Amino acid sequence: MPRATNSPASRARRKRTLLRAKGFRGFRSKLFRYAKDAVRKAQEYEYRDRKNRKGQFRRLWTQRINAAVRAQDMTYSRFIEGLKASGIEADRKILADLAVTDAAAFSAIVAQAKQALEAKAAKASA
Repeated sequence: MPRATNSPASRARRKRTLLRAKGFRGFRSKLFRYAKDAVRKAQEYEYRDRKNRKGQFRRLWTQRINAAVRAQDMTYSRFIEGLKASGIEADRKILADLAVTDAAAFSAIVAQAKQALEAKAAKASA
């Protein structure tokens, strides 16, 4: 009696892996032995880079805010300090979007941050 190999499931598993490897170069998309390693590595990169993308966007928002704030004679760190002092709780994503799309609203926020910094400095010197 021949050995049972469950070949339909094995073939389906291999086919699924080769479909995931579609578009890879050379034998990494043609041969199961190499495609399975390539697909596993691609999944690791995929998972890692979903986490990295969040940090990249935060850095982009910081750069945009910094550029917009420097145009109004202030540094990024002083601006963030002023926001905390004035009690404005807008995250960097919203601030960066305002800096790009609505300059008037952003300059109003910068003005409030400057006032809060001046008040903080006056309170400290008194």
